[in-house]
Amino acid sequence: MDRELLIQKAMKARKMAYTPYSGFQVGAALLTDDGQIFTGCNIESASYTPSNCAERTAFFKAVSEGIYDFQAIAIVGGPAEQQELEICAPCGVCRQVMMEFCDPETFEIILAKNMKEYQVYTLKELLPMGFGPKDLER
Repeated sequence: MDRELLIQKAMKARKMAYTPYSGFQVGAALLTDDGQIFTGCNIESASYTPSNCAERTAFFKAVSEGIYDFQAIAIVGGPAEQQELEICAPCGVCRQVMMEFCDPETFEIILAKNMKEYQVYTLKELLPMGFGPKDLER
């Protein structure tokens, strides 16, 4: 897996963010098991509730195309006018969506400031007692 390529794609996706209210732009690049990359950006709404995070946008694009197996996601974020990015962790709702589709032991979440400065976590590290499909098996 080329982490730097994923970070680059996430940075490009961030530029497409629609954030007229918060001004905080997030981009994500999701790597599938078969090597495809789906990108997403955050999209805000004046009523806030229907807003969508970059990570979920990427997942929903992939799932809508019939893809359900994922290896990693790169996430970048920061204020729109700021070139220097900060570490931007996924929210709880995004972590729960990841739990639905990803193996918490192996799925990598790459939180990047730039191409060289990033942190890598497994989903289990960011959601240690996650509830997922296996919890509903009988």
